[in-house]
Amino acid sequence: MQFPLKHTVEPDEVYVLSSGAENVLQGEWPERFYSEIHRLELHYFKTKQPARARALVFGGGGYLQLVHDKEGVEIALWLNSLGIDAYVVTHRLPGTVDEKNNVRSQDIAFKDGLRCLEFLKQQTELPLIHVGLSSGGHMAGVMACQKSPLKAQGAVIAYAPINANHRQYKAPEGKPDYPPVEKQDFYDDWAIGIESEPHGIPDIPVFLAYALHDQAVPIDHALNFIKTAQVTGNSVEAHVYPDAPHGFALREKQGAHGQWHHAVERWINQLLD
Repeated sequence: MQFPLKHTVEPDEVYVLSSGAENVLQGEWPERFYSEIHRLELHYFKTKQPARARALVFGGGGYLQLVHDKEGVEIALWLNSLGIDAYVVTHRLPGTVDEKNNVRSQDIAFKDGLRCLEFLKQQTELPLIHVGLSSGGHMAGVMACQKSPLKAQGAVIAYAPINANHRQYKAPEGKPDYPPVEKQDFYDDWAIGIESEPHGIPDIPVFLAYALHDQAVPIDHALNFIKTAQVTGNSVEAHVYPDAPHGFALREKQGAHGQWHHAVERWINQLLD
C-alpha cells in the first residue's frame, strides 16, 4: 500500500464517547487535521482479514491539534493490512477551551484515553496494541503504563516526546516550557521511560522508532527510555534512523527509515505468536 492514498478513506464507524459538538476536519485529504476537538471520538477501521488484534492509534500534533490523515488514517489502514482492527483516537487537548469557555485540564487527554480503554473492554477480546506517532506516541506511552483490566500487549512509539519535554529532563537543556501550561503539566505528569518516574515505565514490550537528528524531538527521548529498560529489564526494541526527518510516518521512502514499518511488522508478529 502506497501512502498518501489518492482518495479519501472513511472509517467503518465513528464512536462518540463524550458530549460535545461534532468535530470538524480542517484541510484537504490527505493532509486533514483537527484544530478544535469538542468531543472524544473513536474512528474505527476494520480489517478485511480475520482480525488477530486491535490497536488504539494516536496521531500527533503537539497537543495543539491532531494530524488525522498522515498519522491516523494511514496508520490505521497499514494496521488493517496486517489483520489488525484500528481505532483512531480523536481526544481533547489540554489547555484548550470548551463550549462553556472552561479551560480543559492537564489530564483531559489522559481521561479520554482511559475512556477508550473502557469502551474497548466492552468489545471483542482481541489483543490490544497502542500505536502513536509524535505527541501521539507520548499518549501511546501513557496508555501503555495503565493498570487497566484491558491491558495492552505492546506499544509502538515513533519520534515521540515521551520524556525530555519534562521540566526536569529537558533536551536540549534550558528549552523553554511549552504553552499552554496545561500541556507542559501533562508532560510533567507523564515522563515515559524515566527510572525515577516509575508510574511512567510500561511493563509491556515497546517498539521505538526515532530520527537521529530530529530537532523537534531530540534522540534523548529514546535514549532515556533505553537506559531505563537496561536497568529495569523491560523489553524495548529501538530503531534509530540517521537521515529521517521528524514526522516520517509511512510516506518517506528514501533511506532506511522508509522500511521502518517492516521492522514493526516483524515485531508485531512475534508479539502475537
